[in-house]
Amino acid sequence: MWRRVASSLSPILSSPSSRSLSRNQAAFGLIIRESFSTEISKPEEGAKSPFITFVLGGPGSGKGTQCEKIVETFGLTHLSAGDLLRREIAMHTKNGDMILNLIKDGKIVPSEVTVKLLQKELESSNSSKFLIDGFPRTEENRVAFERIVGADPDVVLFFDCPEEEMVTRVLNRNQGRVDDNITTMKKRLKIFEALNRPVIDYYKNKGKLYTINAVGTVDDIFKQVLPIFTPFQEQLKQSRHVNPKSPLVEHSS
Repeated sequence: MWRRVASSLSPILSSPSSRSLSRNQAAFGLIIRESFSTEISKPEEGAKSPFITFVLGGPGSGKGTQCEKIVETFGLTHLSAGDLLRREIAMHTKNGDMILNLIKDGKIVPSEVTVKLLQKELESSNSSKFLIDGFPRTEENRVAFERIVGADPDVVLFFDCPEEEMVTRVLNRNQGRVDDNITTMKKRLKIFEALNRPVIDYYKNKGKLYTINAVGTVDDIFKQVLPIFTPFQEQLKQSRHVNPKSPLVEHSS
């Protein structure tokens, strides 16, 4: 229903400009926090934590296609931080108008806003298994998620792809920004690397990061993904939405 609006706003939500990375966020953060202020929820003692997978990768890394296959195979509920922000804007909510104004002014939407939207989806869903696509983008995203949601991811996938391959993919698929060219794409990738590398390193040090070689056919890349979920097969099989043809189901027969 809001696909057209989402498509038109995708470029400004997908990669912040360099001038957005400094003073603007602090100036507007308080206003947004007040609008989204709710008491930070902590998991009840003894409550079962949800199974959470973060999926990271730059534009053109192919993570979107792989997310679709993971969701279809393992029955995870697919969440996208960017989609949630775009939905707020498209629905013309009070917060949506505020988010749109921030973006129009070249400012970053504070992490707390994004995390609150994710938290709402996590808490209102009947599912207990989630794939969160393209999040966290920054260390601030990560810290805010841990603080507000009170949960850590079980799996963090990073689709690693050479810069030239990502540039070629984006320019050839005609799904990027209207003004995309080699120069703008390389700039976007540099911004992604600067923001996302600390997150990748953090989860690598915690032993939760799985790096996928994102060069090859869709099926070849997915073959690298499948074994990562094997240790969690009992937990994942409890989902009512697991594909009957999933390797998890086949292995149990």
